[in-house]
Amino acid sequence: MNSVGKLVAKMGLLSLLSVMPLAAQIDSGVDFTTSFPFYAGDTKLPAGHYKVTQPDMGDDHLLLVENLNGGAHSVFVEFIPTRSAQPHPKSDVTFEKIGDTDYLNRVWIEGQNYGIKVAPGTEETKAAAASKGQ
Repeated sequence: MNSVGKLVAKMGLLSLLSVMPLAAQIDSGVDFTTSFPFYAGDTKLPAGHYKVTQPDMGDDHLLLVENLNGGAHSVFVEFIPTRSAQPHPKSDVTFEKIGDTDYLNRVWIEGQNYGIKVAPGTEETKAAAASKGQ
């Protein structure tokens, strides 16, 4: 194998290993409560109590955002692994507000430098483009 091929193989393995701790840490889930409706991916969810988990479905880039109020409001969303310089002091979620609408943005895991950025859905992408055009 030539040196470029070896370098590509090493970089691929390194990338895979850097995401593995993230998958192991989200299994217990992160609970959160909102007093406002929000989008997770392309799905608008009502205010309520939710839990974010990474389901064991063979796809390492999917999250389940599940309503714990007994409603049928749950959605799978794609995510992008992220890192922070310092370990996060507590598990939590953040939202991005564009106009009058909130979009689920990131999930942070207590004590970890790893986090999750929810991939923007169609509505969020349109809203961001519209806000930049104003």
